[in-house]
Amino acid sequence: MDQQHAALIVIDMQQGMRFDTLPPRNNPDAEARIARLLGAWRARGQPVVLVRHISRSPASVFAPGQPGALFQERFLPLAHEHVVDKNVPDAFVNTGLERWLHARGLRHVVIAGVSTNNSVEASARTAGNLGFDVTVVADACFAFEKTDFGGNLRSAEEVHLMALANLDGEYAQVRMTEQVLMD
Repeated sequence: MDQQHAALIVIDMQQGMRFDTLPPRNNPDAEARIARLLGAWRARGQPVVLVRHISRSPASVFAPGQPGALFQERFLPLAHEHVVDKNVPDAFVNTGLERWLHARGLRHVVIAGVSTNNSVEASARTAGNLGFDVTVVADACFAFEKTDFGGNLRSAEEVHLMALANLDGEYAQVRMTEQVLMD
């Protein structure tokens, strides 16, 4: 992948993702890796898209005006960076993101953020289906433990790895931060 012509898409790095009420998660170093990616993109003057979930439910921690809907401090957008507000897991649905990327001739996207099996996976699938060259940065994403359809509790790491397996080779290339930064 040609990183020089790729947009970095950082998904849902909001205050609410740090709340104690969430289930256990994996990859405690994900935020540091996302910050490294963001720093590299900014240093090179490459396009950055910061996505935030804005819930339609007034009771949600991601409802407009709630502290949980705010970006975490280290992921605050710079004035020239593109911000996408979404109401569903997929950053491409009803947001204009596809049009924004096409208008800038961007065919490559690098995705990091949360949660691997929800917004990251949904957005990466759509990007792949739309014909973008997609990279998902495995160690710059994280997931939460979840009970599967059969009633079995799956660890956050199991949920994370299965989501990455769903994407790799079909919708995206799954790579690690160091590999992406070396491109």
